Amino acid sequence: MYRVSSTFGDHLPSHGLLLLRVIVATALIARCVQLVNGASLQTFTPHVIAAGAGLFLLFGLWTSAAGALVAIIELFIAFSHNHDPWLTVLLAALGVSTALLGSGIWSVDARRSGWKRIEIRPPGN
Repeated sequence: MYRVSSTFGDHLPSHGLLLLRVIVATALIARCVQLVNGASLQTFTPHVIAAGAGLFLLFGLWTSAAGALVAIIELFIAFSHNHDPWLTVLLAALGVSTALLGSGIWSVDARRSGWKRIEIRPPGN
């Protein structure tokens, strides 16, 4: 069965996923805003794409696809630009983790698909 949001309930793990999404999205958007002045189009374009994926992560919309896109773009930035690659490698790892863990209950994905609950009743009831 395909799942859009993670299987964590409305407890601490879901709050942790929300915090993870907010931190990754904030870092992606802040880094893009820092490059507005003085960056060439070739340098600026991958950061804009990553910031757009960060907005999807922020709201928890298509979290798995947005996390995978962040990982791909950040690895591209790490290997194609001449700077310290450790921040981009860290953001790529966080993108993979959000893609694998899901969005949690505090997301648009969870509101769209709903929380699934299966009740198993004993025979005779």
